[in-house]
Amino acid sequence: MSADYKVHGDVAVISLNNPPVNGLGLSTRQAITEGVEKAAQDASIKAIVITGHGKAFSGGADIREFGSPKATQEPNLLSVIAQIENCAKPVVAAVHTVAMGGGLELALGCHYRIAAPGASIALPEVKIGLIPGAGGTQRLPRVLGVEPALNMIVSGEPIKSEMLAMLPGQKLFDKMAASPESLMDEALKLAREVADVRPLPRVRDLPCKHPQGDAYFQFTRNMVKGMAKNYPAPPKCVDAVQAATKKKFDDGMVLERELFINLMWTPECRALRHLFTSQRAASKIADVPDTTPTRAIKQVAVIGAGTMGGGISMNFLNAGIPVKILETKQEALDRGIATIKKNYEAQVKKGKLKEDKYAQRMALLTSTLSYDDIKDADLVIEAVFEEMGVKETVFKQLDAVMKPGAILASNTSTLDVNAIANFTKRPEDVIGMHFFSPANVMKLLEVVRGAQTAKDVLATVMALAKTIKKTAVVSGVCDGFIGNRMIEQYGRQGGFLLEEGCTPQQVDKAIEKFGFAMGPFRMGDLAGNDIGWAIRKRRYVEKPNMKYSKTADLLCEMGRFGQKVGKGWYDYQAGKRDAIPNKEVEDMVVKHRAAMGITARKISDEEIVQRLVFSLVNEAAHILEDGIASKASDIDMVYITGYGFPIYRGGPMLYADQVGLFNVVQAMHRFAANPHDDAEFWKPAPLLAKLAAEGKTFN
Repeated sequence: MSADYKVHGDVAVISLNNPPVNGLGLSTRQAITEGVEKAAQDASIKAIVITGHGKAFSGGADIREFGSPKATQEPNLLSVIAQIENCAKPVVAAVHTVAMGGGLELALGCHYRIAAPGASIALPEVKIGLIPGAGGTQRLPRVLGVEPALNMIVSGEPIKSEMLAMLPGQKLFDKMAASPESLMDEALKLAREVADVRPLPRVRDLPCKHPQGDAYFQFTRNMVKGMAKNYPAPPKCVDAVQAATKKKFDDGMVLERELFINLMWTPECRALRHLFTSQRAASKIADVPDTTPTRAIKQVAVIGAGTMGGGISMNFLNAGIPVKILETKQEALDRGIATIKKNYEAQVKKGKLKEDKYAQRMALLTSTLSYDDIKDADLVIEAVFEEMGVKETVFKQLDAVMKPGAILASNTSTLDVNAIANFTKRPEDVIGMHFFSPANVMKLLEVVRGAQTAKDVLATVMALAKTIKKTAVVSGVCDGFIGNRMIEQYGRQGGFLLEEGCTPQQVDKAIEKFGFAMGPFRMGDLAGNDIGWAIRKRRYVEKPNMKYSKTADLLCEMGRFGQKVGKGWYDYQAGKRDAIPNKEVEDMVVKHRAAMGITARKISDEEIVQRLVFSLVNEAAHILEDGIASKASDIDMVYITGYGFPIYRGGPMLYADQVGLFNVVQAMHRFAANPHDDAEFWKPAPLLAKLAAEGKTFN
C-alpha cells in the first residue's frame, strides 16, 4: 500500500507513503479511497485527516506513470477528489513541505485545510505544457481570488504557504499551524472541532467572479500570449480560469478536462514532458547505483584564471564552497579576480545579488601562483589552453602535489581524457568536467567518464553538479564528446550551404526562426572563429578525406575571428552584440563559390533547417552506437541546456522522432544526392536506419 491508515481516538489519519514526494500513482490513489471508505463506514470515526509521510504532502502525479495506462486507471485523481468531497464526514488536509499539482488539487478537494509554515504551494503543470487537470483551474480561484490564482497557474511557480495565508479574503487555508512540528496535533484538533459541522464546506460551492469580467480576461490573455510565444498552455490557463467565473462548476470542469487532454497531445507538451523526465534520467547511470559512496568536496582549486576558470570558480562560490585559483603570472591572476568581482558587482547593481552575499562569496575566494598551495583541495579543475602539451604539464604537476583521494578534473572540450589521465599515476581519480561558456551561466556540464575513472569519482561529480545547479550529462571519451562532436557536423553543413547559394544571415535567420537561440555563424562569431580554425587544421591531418567548406578558413585569413575583434561573419560595434551583415564577407563567399565552379541556387528555409538539424541527428545516432552517450534523452539534454536547441521541440532526438525517422532517412538520401554536400556523411547511421525500418523511435 502507498498510504498508511491509523486511528487517533475518533479521527482517522491517512498518510500518503510513496517516496520521495508521495506521488499520486495508482496504488496511492487506491489506498486513499480505501482509507476514506473505511473511515466513512466506521461509526467510531468522526473525522478524517489526510497528510503525507516524509518530506512532502504530495508532489502531484507520479512521473513513473507518465504515459502509461496506470495514469488514468480508476480511481483516477478526479474520482479520488469526488469521493473526498462527497464524504459524509469532514476531511482535513494537513499540508506540509510540498503540495504541488495534483497534491494541491487533492487538498482543494478536502473540506478543510491546515498548513505548516514554509510549505511550497504550486500548480506547476504549465511547465510541462499542460493546465491543471483535476480541478485546479476551477477550485483555486474560488479560494484565493481570480487574479492571484491565475498568476500561480500561468507561472507554475511555487509560493510559500504563509505568503498565501496573508492574502486578503483567502479561503485556501482554514488555519496555519504554529510550526511544522505541531502540524499533526493541530490538524487532529481542527478535525475534532469541525466533526459535527453540517453542511460540510466544499470549495466547489464557493462563488467565483472578477469585478472587471471579460475585460480583465482579454487583457490578461493578450499579455500571456505575448509572453508564451511558442507554448500553447499558458493562454489555455486563462481560458480555463475564465470558465470558472462564467460557468457552473461542473461545466467548468468539463472545459478544463477538454483543454487538458487536447494539450496532452501537442508536440510542445510532449517536448516539455520529455525534458522533465530526461533531466531526471540524466543523473541515472546504469552501473553506478544511487547508493555509491561519494567523496567529500569541501574545497576546490581551479587552474587558470581566464574566462572559463573564473566562470567555473563562481559556480562553487555561489554554492558556498571555498575556491583557490592558481595562475602562472600575477598579472593574469589579478585580471581574473577583477573579472569575477566585476561579474558579481553587475549582479548587485541589477538587484540580483545582495551586498552581503557578494561579500560572502568573495571571502571564499583565494588565489596563488604555487601548486603547493592547492595540495589539500578535494577537487581540482584545470581550465588552461586547449592543447595536449599544456594539459600534460598541468596534470603531471597535479599528480605530484595533490593529496591522495583528490579528484583531478579537466575542463577540456575535445581532448582525450584517457590520455590526460595517463599523465598521472592515479587515472582512477581523473575525470572530465566540461563546462560551457559562460560557465557561471550555462546549465550544462558534460561529465566525461574515462576508461579508468572510479565509480565513486563519477558519483561525486554528478552529486556536485546538483549542488552547483548544473544539469550533468555523462559522456564517454571521444573527440568532442557529445555536444562538440555533433556541432562539428552542424557547422560543416553551414559551410556547404554558403557554397551552394546562402548568405550567413539567411542560414542564421532560418534556424533561429525554427527556435535556436542563434544560428551557426552568429555562434561562431561568439565562440571565436579561430577556435574552429584550429580544430579544422587538426582535422585536415587526422581525416584528410573529410570534406569541408573553405569559407570559414578564408574568413579567418581575413582576421575576422568574431565578436572579440569586432568582426567575423558579421560586423560588431563596441559594447553591442548586434550582428551587422558585411559586404566584404559576402563578396568573399561569392568569389569562393565561383572559384569552385558552383552556380548559386535558391535554398529554402526548410532545407536549411533539415540539413542543420538532421546532421545533428545522424551524428548523434553514431554517438549512441559507439556508447559515448547511454541514451537518446541525454543527447537532447545536452542540446537544450548547452547549445540553444528550442525547448519546445524537445531536443534533436525527440524532434526526429516527431518528424518520423522514416522521413528523416528519406531527407538524408536526398542530401546525399547533392554533389556539393558530403554523400558519405549522409549515409544513415546503422542505428538510425534500423529504427526507421522497424518504425521505432530513439525515445
